Amino acid sequence: MDLRRRRFLHLATGALATPAISRLARAEAYPSHPVRWIVCFAAGGPNDVTARLVGQYLSEYFGQNFVIENRVGAGGNVGMEIALSAPPDGYTIAFVGPNNAINATLYERLPFDFLRDSVPVAGTMQLTNVFELNLDVPVKTLAEFIAYAKANPGKINYATGGVGTSLHMCGELLKSMAGIDIVHVPYRGTAPALTDLLSGRVQSLFDNIPGAMGQIKAGKVRPLGVTAAKRVSALPDVPAMAETVPGYEADVWYGIAAPRGTPPEIVAKLNQAVNAVLADPKLKTRMQELGGDPMPMTPEAFGKLVADETAKWGKVIRTAGIHLE
Repeated sequence: MDLRRRRFLHLATGALATPAISRLARAEAYPSHPVRWIVCFAAGGPNDVTARLVGQYLSEYFGQNFVIENRVGAGGNVGMEIALSAPPDGYTIAFVGPNNAINATLYERLPFDFLRDSVPVAGTMQLTNVFELNLDVPVKTLAEFIAYAKANPGKINYATGGVGTSLHMCGELLKSMAGIDIVHVPYRGTAPALTDLLSGRVQSLFDNIPGAMGQIKAGKVRPLGVTAAKRVSALPDVPAMAETVPGYEADVWYGIAAPRGTPPEIVAKLNQAVNAVLADPKLKTRMQELGGDPMPMTPEAFGKLVADETAKWGKVIRTAGIHLE
């Protein structure tokens, strides 16, 4: 375990000590005014929708507004720099997702170190991706696709919503684990990628399940596998890719972090609140409608997830030789 991961896991268990009475009084009063929740992507996307959904429940739980602030740019790095530079008082929190684990290695120069400069607070939702084909590609299963790709190295492509996305990482992980040479075709979002998949301009696509469900149910694309370790209830007849490529797993996860130095009592109070609202059956149902499931976790467990994912995707990115300025 490298130094950054050890430090992050240490921060997950507590922050720097302050006088006990002062800390407890501050935690008991928290939150006394609205909390700013920075989402590093545009309004209307899955990150934003999830944050607004959970934020609504947290606002009701605390009786204080959790105000979503969309700060976009550089794969989420612009907003995260703003969030991690805020006072560590619990009144600025950040939406965390796979991009934070990926960007740590993908970008050569970042103005922050996410594992060092943040404190994990809570998990919120987990969902998965799906690998699908244009109907004209002459294969029916993932095993057949791998054999087809090996017989045609460098001639098969896969589309995603952009370089460095979790969808891109799904493809690179498949290339590495299956030993195939397929070509990445990045788009500015999955919507244009799906259009080109349907027209046959690209042969395959990694997509989030919510975005893919309509075309799959209509029989317009052929799903080969979901990226979760096991089959998922949203697509029970679609095998997990791990059934063909043992050990393959690429989940999408969302959570909350705060700036380094945020008092542990406030972190604990936020974590308790998040886990409480995630237990609400109405929220669970709404998340399932979005293609995901609640992901209640302790700060320590969420910190370990982020650290493990950072190490995992760092290895994939270095193997593939991907980098961004």
